[in-house]
Amino acid sequence: MFVVTGATGKLGQFVIEGLLKKVPASQVAVAVRDPGKAKDWAARGVQVRKVDYDRPETLNGAFGKGDTVLLISANEVGKRFPQHSAVIEAAKKAGVKLLAYTSILRADKSGLSLAGEHKATEEAIRASGIPFVFLRNGWYVENYTEHIAPALQYGVVQGSAKDGRVATATRQEYADAAVAVLTGTGHENQVYELAGDASFTLPEYVAELSRQSGKPVKYVDLPVAEFSAALQQVGVPKPFADTLADADAGLSRGELNDTSRTLSRLIGRPTAPFGQAVGAALKQG
Repeated sequence: MFVVTGATGKLGQFVIEGLLKKVPASQVAVAVRDPGKAKDWAARGVQVRKVDYDRPETLNGAFGKGDTVLLISANEVGKRFPQHSAVIEAAKKAGVKLLAYTSILRADKSGLSLAGEHKATEEAIRASGIPFVFLRNGWYVENYTEHIAPALQYGVVQGSAKDGRVATATRQEYADAAVAVLTGTGHENQVYELAGDASFTLPEYVAELSRQSGKPVKYVDLPVAEFSAALQQVGVPKPFADTLADADAGLSRGELNDTSRTLSRLIGRPTAPFGQAVGAALKQG
């Protein structure tokens, strides 16, 4: 079986659809908190297993001996390591064949505050003795394109990235890499640094957005504390605002850039230029 945790999230949905193109639905299972969100997959023959990361006992039976498991990192920053640890322990007890984990770019060396829980999770997976693959995903281009509407409305994009370069890719591309690893061979105990083929600065992103939309948009660089405060003013909770501002500071240091092109090699095609993602987002409105 191929078992995916957090499958109903934005990345997981792409992974499941990708798996269903490669293997029979009867060989695919999703481990999710809300089975109702997976009912369409259930109708197509996918096994749906109800689990709750915060209740480790619910993970008993979530995995079977010889399963290939993808642990998609949880989305509750600050709670992820204990949640991931529960999954790792259940996978170890079950005797899974492979445990793939969606980590963050250069998790073992990154200065981003986001990286701490990823590094700890990687260390726990190594210590478990389970054959593993670390999919160290870089930034999603959707981190920007999903916020195009307010950028056009107010004519400004704020950040703390200065002229740092970020190599983004789409969720679809990261998902395709995960599917390639899960269904392929020779990936045991490998670490893949994944990012887009090309990089851009936030001023370059804003210039492209202005060009394609025909509306003037400017980039305003702020000190980290001021950027966090600005995010809080529009309703972002302070802990997450601080995390986002810290990520921008890391971007300015080059921590979200990568030139290895490992992602495009895994998926067998070049990653899409960021301008293409901007255009697609503008068409969707």
